[in-house]
Amino acid sequence: MIILRNAHERGHAQQGWLDSYHTFSFADYYDPAHMGVSVLRVLNEDRVQPGQGFPSHSHRDMEILTYVLAGALAHKDSLGNGSVIHPGEVQRMSAGTGITHSEYNASSIDLLHFLQIWLLPNQTRLSPSYEQRTLPKATTREHLCLIASPDGRDGSVTIHQDAFVYATTLRPGDTVTHTLAPHRTGYLHVARGDLILNSHTLHSGDGRKITTGESLSLFTERAAEVLLFDLS
Repeated sequence: MIILRNAHERGHAQQGWLDSYHTFSFADYYDPAHMGVSVLRVLNEDRVQPGQGFPSHSHRDMEILTYVLAGALAHKDSLGNGSVIHPGEVQRMSAGTGITHSEYNASSIDLLHFLQIWLLPNQTRLSPSYEQRTLPKATTREHLCLIASPDGRDGSVTIHQDAFVYATTLRPGDTVTHTLAPHRTGYLHVARGDLILNSHTLHSGDGRKITTGESLSLFTERAAEVLLFDLS
């Protein structure tokens, strides 16, 4: 069974420097019907004006992924990490017992557009940790590229949860497939472009919850960038 989550139904926060859409309840946006899917708790689409960003703030007991669509994100944290994340890279931060970090648009000219993803960990009070990987372009084009997994397989970042996160960039006419195992739950998010998921047409910002093991076919007549979550 596939359940639609339309882009325009998401929560929306506009703060001048930040334009943010919330797929699930977050901050001042609360909808008891949309509290997450399985262990996927947050899926925010953020656009940050040049030179602006989130000042130092703290997290606990959460697996946090950052996926940049356009621009560059400057990250600093209490573990001593300082990095810039670009499109084609993924960042993982395990908050564990507590981590403090800041996130800013690294450019004084260009808009920053990125997705921030939170997953519940499979255990609490872990030691905080950080990881950043570059995704080979050849693996994301026309393929479902594994970007996060419990064991770091295939060059993915390692998360403390039975969850597999895939990304793909599709060109006109491309098709990719994925089969959810029985008793697995899926969530698909269209980051950009247009997509046909089985017989369902999706546009940028749309999502689909897949509630049972099912064979999925992702096809685009134009172009699309898509994230797929395969969840316990």
